[in-house]
Amino acid sequence: KLPHIGWNEINILKQSKIFKNIKNNSHMYFVHSYEFIPEDKNVISATTDYSTKIVCSVEKGNIFGTQFHPEKSDVEGLKVIQNFLKL
Repeated sequence: KLPHIGWNEINILKQSKIFKNIKNNSHMYFVHSYEFIPEDKNVISATTDYSTKIVCSVEKGNIFGTQFHPEKSDVEGLKVIQNFLKL
């Protein structure tokens, strides 16, 4: 169901530099009206449940992307930004 607006838990699927010191099932804030479905499923680093399981974070090499808004996601989102800046 889109648009997706609000707080949802993220399920971290693999160790990621941007999720350092972030607990699995942390809440992040989402505002989007599309779903990203990567061809290469190995790039998926986190998902969230929103009527179905959707991809909410991807990474490959030094490229990172999130479907949620770290800047609007309270303390945990600020950790994501800090982790990104330390790359």
